[in-house]
Amino acid sequence: MPAMIRQTSVALNSTNPNLFTGSTFEYARVRQVVSLGVTAAATGMFLTFNVGADVVCEEFEPPIDTVYPVIPDRFYLQDVAEAGDRYALAARNSTGAGIINRAIAILTNT
Repeated sequence: MPAMIRQTSVALNSTNPNLFTGSTFEYARVRQVVSLGVTAAATGMFLTFNVGADVVCEEFEPPIDTVYPVIPDRFYLQDVAEAGDRYALAARNSTGAGIINRAIAILTNT
């Protein structure tokens, strides 16, 4: 089962349009179910998760933790992707310091 596992720092008062950019699995190859777990190292981070045209969750504050999300306890978001859909996890840091995000997307072919 493929997975995207990323640790990314988002600079102070800036955005990253897609934490999964450049991943081999950024675009679904076949119909898949995606489960997402994500944490932030501090408050002030806002995330938006899109799967293709689906807005799965908009401007949410992830759980605060200094480790990767625990499987399956911290996997709150799930959606179905069609072949060619892009997985996009956008991050907006509203603080005056960089914040580390840790994300895991588990992809299951249907």
